[in-house]
Amino acid sequence: MSTTAAVVWGRAEQQDFRSRVRGCLLGAATGDALGAAVADLSLEAVRAAHGPGGLADFAPAHGRRGAVTSATQLTLFTVDGLIRAHVRRDTGAWHPPTDLHRAYLRWAATQRDWGPDERRKDNGWLAGQEWLYSRRGPAPATLSGFGDETLGTLAKPKNPTARDVGALVRSAPFGLLVGWEPHLVCQLAVECAAQSHGHPDAYLAAGAFAVVVHGVARGQDLGAAVRGALAQLAPRPGHEPVAHAMNQALEAVRQGVPSPERIASLGDTDGAAAQDALAIALYCAQVGEDIRHGLRLAVNHDGPSAVTGALTGALMGAMHGETALPPAWVAELEGRSTVLEMADDFAMEMTQGPALHGPAATSPGWLARYPAPTGG
Repeated sequence: MSTTAAVVWGRAEQQDFRSRVRGCLLGAATGDALGAAVADLSLEAVRAAHGPGGLADFAPAHGRRGAVTSATQLTLFTVDGLIRAHVRRDTGAWHPPTDLHRAYLRWAATQRDWGPDERRKDNGWLAGQEWLYSRRGPAPATLSGFGDETLGTLAKPKNPTARDVGALVRSAPFGLLVGWEPHLVCQLAVECAAQSHGHPDAYLAAGAFAVVVHGVARGQDLGAAVRGALAQLAPRPGHEPVAHAMNQALEAVRQGVPSPERIASLGDTDGAAAQDALAIALYCAQVGEDIRHGLRLAVNHDGPSAVTGALTGALMGAMHGETALPPAWVAELEGRSTVLEMADDFAMEMTQGPALHGPAATSPGWLARYPAPTGG
């Protein structure tokens, strides 16, 4: 897998890109945390608990306000894997799906261990963040997909009937890759999704979402980014359900004032299937007057509110940058410092990687943060 030529960055471009990366990752975590409190509730139950207007602010989940779910955990490990893939390109060991798979195995270890294993020198700094060692509702297919070291592929995917959102929710960072053409972004997201979710609905939704993020992070309007993603899906077998859901989202924007009822019309399974959650997020990100409004729309429905909140937050954050996020929500966000540090590391790797590891310069500290695997 190869990418396009290196991108030359001006200072203003670097600052804009970092703001969008921060916006994407913080936005995803914020939407995740907002929806976590109502993730398992029907709209009727949400209104009963939070009033006729539904949930409007953070509410306690997992013992605190601002708590995130496995969606945020997995997204951070996606970032970790992408950074390591770029670092390892210097060694000639250039196979990003393998580096992502190793990252997800490190996440899986957090779900069964009590805390970081300091004996592992190739864990890197992210796997040493103790707050990540809480189980926050990961999809069963995600746990089983990374329950052993076998790498699922498109030819032989893990969990071939799994069509839920478990792969979709970790796929936003693929869209932030610099110097990658949309078809390569889509292909990498699809290959990595198939490591745990082998149904086309699941892995093609992940690929489409990554391409939409890729478009909006580069300044496209959301409608154009969705159309670009549809073009990437068109030649892929089994794309019709995902494409139909995305087109429904575009059509719903033209049908009047946003409402939970309109959101409920996007899909037949209340967002439980990947393409339905994707459609909800695309709709809410398009009709949201600002990020706060878009996220409130994204979590007040019968579907998986943490998931649709996370997807919507990633899209709107990549569109508008970190300064558009609601400050009061960001201030309460669990793991905020880790999310910010990962975002800045990713932006630094994408824009200044040769200064961190390359023929002219090598940073031992950087390679300690993102080490090559033992024996690899």
